[in-house]
Amino acid sequence: MDPRSATEALIRRYYDAFNRDDVEAMADCLADDVAHDVNQGGRRVGVAAFRAFCAHMARCYRERLEDIAIMATDDGRRAAAEFVVEGRYLATDDGLPPATGQAYRLPAGAFFELRDGRISRITTHYNLADWTAQVAGGG
Repeated sequence: MDPRSATEALIRRYYDAFNRDDVEAMADCLADDVAHDVNQGGRRVGVAAFRAFCAHMARCYRERLEDIAIMATDDGRRAAAEFVVEGRYLATDDGLPPATGQAYRLPAGAFFELRDGRISRITTHYNLADWTAQVAGGG
């Protein structure tokens, strides 16, 4: 398989695992020292930090990604994905509006770096003001 196709397949496997709520299958796609840049937040480094982030997210949110488009460079070292997050806000997250089970639909994207056939960086972006308006009843 050419590098671009291999990268696209790895990112697809990562998001398929996300949609199954399979954190261990997601972690299997990652380099041990993965850098995970969370939207408008800090960087978490390592698979243990990634698992902790996923546990927090599972407590506060239930999400599924739809309409996923994956693009990769010819050499397979970088990739991007665009998707729509279909979610429900389950438990109040620190510094955010109160959760009452609100539904939201949010366009988002992510950038990836790969090393030795694994994801070494994930940087996720979405419009926090749009999400906040939706869960606060303004969207």
